[in-house]
Amino acid sequence: MSKSKEILDEKKYNKLIVVLSVLIPVVVAVLFGVKIPNVEPLTFLPPIYASVNAITALVLVLAFIAIKNKKIILHKRLMTFAITLSVSFLIMYVAYHMTSDSTKFGGEGVAKYMYYFILLTHILLSIIVIPFVLITYVRAITNNIEKHKKIARITFPLWLYVAVTGVVVYIMISPYYA
Repeated sequence: MSKSKEILDEKKYNKLIVVLSVLIPVVVAVLFGVKIPNVEPLTFLPPIYASVNAITALVLVLAFIAIKNKKIILHKRLMTFAITLSVSFLIMYVAYHMTSDSTKFGGEGVAKYMYYFILLTHILLSIIVIPFVLITYVRAITNNIEKHKKIARITFPLWLYVAVTGVVVYIMISPYYA
């Protein structure tokens, strides 16, 4: 594929990337404040979506190993699976918060500061990573491999951090679920 074709293919996705990068956090924030009345709280979801985060982290590491070993097809499949897992996490997370009250962290002292630091960085980076994931994916599917590699070096650690800290946040707050 020629360089100009790659750029054209990539450009057709840019508007969608911008729209999704803004729309996803806004919709999540809005839905986070919406409570569905007369619906059984989905209190069983937090350990499931925490497990999805753990699996996402594992899949990201496996995809990294696959590409380092030149297993491109396996890498593509694992990355597509990681995106699917992240989307399923988001759906479950929003569904839980639309049917259940937020759980307050009950720890004190250093644990409280650690929890809020991890939570805050997790939330901020989960928003920041959205365009990185989308751009990285588009560069792969448009066969712009050199640019894909460059941004993947940033996307991978950000996404891995978000996946791992999602599990850590769950572990730290799980004793306080009602």
